[in-house]
Amino acid sequence: MSSLPRFHRSKVDPWLRLVIVAGALLALAGTVAMAATPQPVVRLLAVPIAVLGAVLPLWVLLGTTYRLEPQSLEVRCGPFRWHVPIREIQDVRPTRNPLSSPALSLDRLRIEYGERSAIMISPRDRERFLRELSLLRAEVGAAAPAWTPVSGESSGANAAAGRAGRGAGR
Repeated sequence: MSSLPRFHRSKVDPWLRLVIVAGALLALAGTVAMAATPQPVVRLLAVPIAVLGAVLPLWVLLGTTYRLEPQSLEVRCGPFRWHVPIREIQDVRPTRNPLSSPALSLDRLRIEYGERSAIMISPRDRERFLRELSLLRAEVGAAAPAWTPVSGESSGANAAAGRAGRGAGR
């Protein structure tokens, strides 16, 4: 896997894309209306509202990515960053948990690592992500993480990763 780092974009659920884009457009419309007012205080508020209401959500929408580096998984979600050491990944499981996370789809992977840490991500091509993660873990000498296939996924990289991860130091 010498061509690391591997880059993965987040899968985006259509309803979430619609909510983010509509919210950003509404924030921009409000900002334009505020900027047109004769009151200086209201005009000053226009810029922070534009940044918080339009720029930040669009940054999250366009900037949620996952990179498999030689020693870590780097997760980016707009201005937010997480680094998950590859050797510390203990379990990878599918989930549809709606809790806040750097995942723009409910079709997620929960990655447990370290003592008690977890992060949920939603790579667009889950099969490729899991295959590359498995290869990377083998390169760094770590056991393959556990993988529980989602219903309908009983073969391929997921099933192999699941079999390899079970019982490996757990």
